[in-house]
Amino acid sequence: MSKILKKIIGNRLALLGLIIVMSLFVVAVFAPVISPHDYKNINVKNILMPPSTNHFFGTDDLGRDVFSRMIWGARISLAVGFVSVGISTLIGITLGALAGYYGKYTDMIIMRFVDIMLCIPGFFLILAVIAFLGPNIFNIMIIIGLTSWMGVARLVRAEFLSLKEREFVLGAKASGASNFRIIFSHILPNALAPVFISAVLGVAAAVLLESSLSFLGLGIQPPTPSWGNILTDGKSNIEIAWWLSVFPGLAILITVLGYNLLGEGLRDALDPKFKK
Repeated sequence: MSKILKKIIGNRLALLGLIIVMSLFVVAVFAPVISPHDYKNINVKNILMPPSTNHFFGTDDLGRDVFSRMIWGARISLAVGFVSVGISTLIGITLGALAGYYGKYTDMIIMRFVDIMLCIPGFFLILAVIAFLGPNIFNIMIIIGLTSWMGVARLVRAEFLSLKEREFVLGAKASGASNFRIIFSHILPNALAPVFISAVLGVAAAVLLESSLSFLGLGIQPPTPSWGNILTDGKSNIEIAWWLSVFPGLAILITVLGYNLLGEGLRDALDPKFKK
């Protein structure tokens, strides 16, 4: 772990990504302490006020402090990212491990199912399911997780196909170890490097997807703040309140950039194919 951290610190872009990710994590965890105002507090006297010393990012069309709403929105966006990626990673690891280890008909059935899922436009599938089930944070996390596991499954399958014929696996079989023990104790720990990279990049994709859904009105519903629904307010008032579009847009940009930079740094540190 220390070697990986040293490699990330030695890579300026990866270090920048790590700083961004850790900063967002701190903001999300300590939102109640950092937030200068109550994000739900409506004040008709402060409607659409520009950025000032009292309201750093201005106010929205209900007089609520945008800076406070963005801080709480970071908690929502990152929660959706982590939970949905956790669900997709768990499904992908399980199916990819079964397909790669057992091969033959198991591999054929699982991978054909993966191909079918990849043929379905993911965003439109999510829109259809959310329109049917209703937009709330739990539905969004589950649906994003259930529709984004295919890449992880293919990565894990490829690693298992490469590792299952290695000497340490053959030795475990010869010693009488069960298939379950071989899969989860011997092969899987050696196949997790690309999964970690995919998970980090997946958080960025999930944050972007949640913001898109909220922008369309099918994501996190007001008054709960999300960067996407703050952008929706900005669209309605873009001619007179530029800050409602600029600040949440920058937050999404910086978050996605941070996770992508960290993912690239992890790839260089964990995957020997990319070592320079």
